Amino acid sequence: MSNHNNVLLGQNNAIPLNRIQHVVLNRNHNMVIAQNHVLEIGQTHEQETELVQTHDQQVDNGDEFEQQNGLSIEEKPDQEELDISDQDELAISETQELDENMELAIHHEDMTMDSMHDDDEMGLHHALVLTPSHVIQQRTLALTPNFEIHVGQEFPDVRACRRALRDTAIALHFEMQTIKSDKTRFTAKCANESCPWRIHAAKLPGVPTFTIRTINDSHTCGGIGHLGHQQASVQWVANSVEQRLRENPNCKPKEILEEIHRVHGITLSYKQAWRGKERIMSAMRGSFEEGYRLLPQYCEQIKRTNPGSIASVYGNPADNCFKRLFISFQASMYGFLNACRPLLGLDRTFLKSKYLGTLLLATGFDGDGALFPLAFGVVDEESDENWMWFLSELHNLLEVNTENMPRLTILSDRAKGIVNGVEANFPTAFHGFCMRHLSESFRKEFNNTMLVNLLWEAAHALTVIEFDNKILEIEEVSQDAAYWIRRLPARLWATAYFEGTRFGHLTANIVESQNSWILEDSGLPIIQMMECIRRQLMTWFNERRETSMQWTSILVPTAERRVAEALERARTYQVLRANEAEFEVISHEGTNIVDIKNRCCLCRGWQLYGLPCAHAVAALLSCRQNVHRFTESCFTVATYRKTYSQTIHPIPDKTLWTELSEGDVDKVSEMVIHPPKSLRPPGRPRKKRVRAEDRGRTKRVVHCSRCNQTGHFRTTCAAPI
Repeated sequence: MSNHNNVLLGQNNAIPLNRIQHVVLNRNHNMVIAQNHVLEIGQTHEQETELVQTHDQQVDNGDEFEQQNGLSIEEKPDQEELDISDQDELAISETQELDENMELAIHHEDMTMDSMHDDDEMGLHHALVLTPSHVIQQRTLALTPNFEIHVGQEFPDVRACRRALRDTAIALHFEMQTIKSDKTRFTAKCANESCPWRIHAAKLPGVPTFTIRTINDSHTCGGIGHLGHQQASVQWVANSVEQRLRENPNCKPKEILEEIHRVHGITLSYKQAWRGKERIMSAMRGSFEEGYRLLPQYCEQIKRTNPGSIASVYGNPADNCFKRLFISFQASMYGFLNACRPLLGLDRTFLKSKYLGTLLLATGFDGDGALFPLAFGVVDEESDENWMWFLSELHNLLEVNTENMPRLTILSDRAKGIVNGVEANFPTAFHGFCMRHLSESFRKEFNNTMLVNLLWEAAHALTVIEFDNKILEIEEVSQDAAYWIRRLPARLWATAYFEGTRFGHLTANIVESQNSWILEDSGLPIIQMMECIRRQLMTWFNERRETSMQWTSILVPTAERRVAEALERARTYQVLRANEAEFEVISHEGTNIVDIKNRCCLCRGWQLYGLPCAHAVAALLSCRQNVHRFTESCFTVATYRKTYSQTIHPIPDKTLWTELSEGDVDKVSEMVIHPPKSLRPPGRPRKKRVRAEDRGRTKRVVHCSRCNQTGHFRTTCAAPI
């Protein structure tokens, strides 16, 4: 083919190709851009040819495309190949693209074969015309970035120059060693000592622009042989995954490592991926330090947007380092005080943020049995002092309505700080063990599933006789386990002895139920974490409010099902009436006495759950009473709707806080909160407990083989020799 063959793209659409790449057009109208961008047309086409491509052209962006920086579409079988010799270059403008529905036509004008002078030259005189069926200036062709470096190439500044060279080294799989880098010069060479590759860039006078002055672009080292890369810095990782993290902030470092390996072919450490993610997340959500600094303003915004809410932050008086944060929304306070069961669960979860800390929770239960978060506290560490403070804040929150509230029942792990705090702030409350904490301690001590199941059965037993029978069963399996249980006062955990009203709740069950969303947010900066919690509460309030509007029953669904089951069992019971309030109910299980005036039954089910048991239902039906009128008010749909009648309002973005605070700006700006200094491990200090089976045993005396003394091993010996 002569060197005068023309390639036309629509209207003046030039296609520039790198000098080290070529293009192959197959007769099946597919286009392949290989590694030297030369268009070849086969020598077997002696007739007029018109090729029209009416199907969509697709660009393969796979691994091969990225590595070759080209475009590849497979050739159909049994098709002859069209070759254009290496003298014919194809140019495509970087600002233009091929539309997916463009028709590709090769119009032949006097396409004849001349005599062949050389193998690489053909006498074809033709024009290759790309006739667009649509305007092609709408999108840019998504090609892999061009990593070719040449003399005279310019960059906005030295950073852009270094960044481009770093990306080139990673893409071409060789490592660079910087020789000189300052405000006016940048020189680097291949990290392999025997390789001649070298580059020098310098600043142009009067402007920050850098240009490539000299370059020796030949590599003799063959590239790196290991999986990592010296130029793959934390900032490079951050730049590589920034877009993905903006779309999915929950992307894990492990997924980042896999993507970098797939796209760039290098393997990095987990720490690099984690630090790269943290750098992007800090830019997106703000730093951990900024979170503490903005806490006073955040508290003011909570009180401004949700009037009646409590939001207080406390710093250490000596250095203003963060100490405590307490938040309770007005909607939560109203729902708990006016519609929830008088039952509170206390729990905590450890934070995974840069400065650690602990999140304290006080959670109630709505009429349908779902968790109803009342208050949150964030403290620098879990301690008896911080639990006392949290319960004091909780008491102040409830104090204004103490007269209208029945005696509270509180469930927790009964740690010393919590016990002291409850006794000091809620002296009349019933404080019992959360069975989740109790059973976990029991499991760790004995590691026997059957014993754990018997413990739960004993806790659920409604009567003293049933409870005692379960303890005897435990004793038959393990006397040590029975001894362990008997050391705990039954009134603190067993339903049969518990004096308060737990409505069937044996556990606070806060962390398990909320772990799915709190755990994801526990590593965020403090304001971001609290905002995630607020948004979750806002969504819950709205969803539960709307759902309850669809209910047509008198009681909430769970209570309605429980009463329906009691009605079904009550049909087989025989009822004898003693007076207007007292009944004797006879069943195959035995005889029970029901007092509908005091709402109690000898089986204790009515008193403990707040809903009429089957015996009570039978007595009520016998005297033509409405069963629903004898349930606790918290189980009615009307009360449930009141629980979520208030709204948790959104909080504006932090960029608007200053102008929205109005007159409070000066007061808030005076308070500065620094991050906490303490980085102690989360939780209360571990105490060494004596296992039940070790009680009474003689302690083994250990002997040091280094100093011949007793009481320590050789590995811990500190005696001078």
